[in-house]
Amino acid sequence: NAIVSPEIKVLTVEDPVEYHLKGVNQIPVHAKVGMTFERGLRSILRHDPDVVMIGEIRDLETARAATQASLTGHLVLSTLHTNDAASAPMRLIDMGVESYLVSSTLIASMAQRLVRRICPACKRAADPAAHKPPPDMDWEPGETLYEGAGCERCRQTGFRGRSGLYELMLVNDDLRLQIVDRIPTNQLLKSARQAGLRLLREDGWLKVRQGITTVDEVITCTAV
Repeated sequence: NAIVSPEIKVLTVEDPVEYHLKGVNQIPVHAKVGMTFERGLRSILRHDPDVVMIGEIRDLETARAATQASLTGHLVLSTLHTNDAASAPMRLIDMGVESYLVSSTLIASMAQRLVRRICPACKRAADPAAHKPPPDMDWEPGETLYEGAGCERCRQTGFRGRSGLYELMLVNDDLRLQIVDRIPTNQLLKSARQAGLRLLREDGWLKVRQGITTVDEVITCTAV
């Protein structure tokens, strides 16, 4: 919604099209007739889009096509299977994309996980002894932890709905140089942390403090 407008042409290639988005031209992948991510991407680029979204980068051909699209001035959005935001550029390089191309085209990478939300209908203060914050959680004495007691609305689970945990790595000039040099992911993560990256787990603790989810839920969803 932040991108879509009458002035911006947005085209997607998805497998499958899970949600129909108003103002977006969405093309489903159909491998049986030869409509792959890579072929779909090349097809939609002929329509001069401003923004391109690829459901998933699964192979080198799609990765290279996405990189070339970004080099020609298109904003390209896609997904990869990695553990964290810092692993995304190295994943593309491991797939076979040249490191200088990844460095020059990548703007940002975001890792995300879904945690269960505490049911608002039965939300209550939790017993601190039963939900002791872990050492890496910035917790002030006297702050309140919350949990769901369980009710009919949440089917006695204490949770209702989900919320996202996000880890956003903005690629600055220092990170670009390190990506070109193919430095280990842990070193890239260290540099990203120095530039202000907040880890998934840290975002989880923020949502615990806001009363959105529980300590146990964050620990479970951020375990590698």
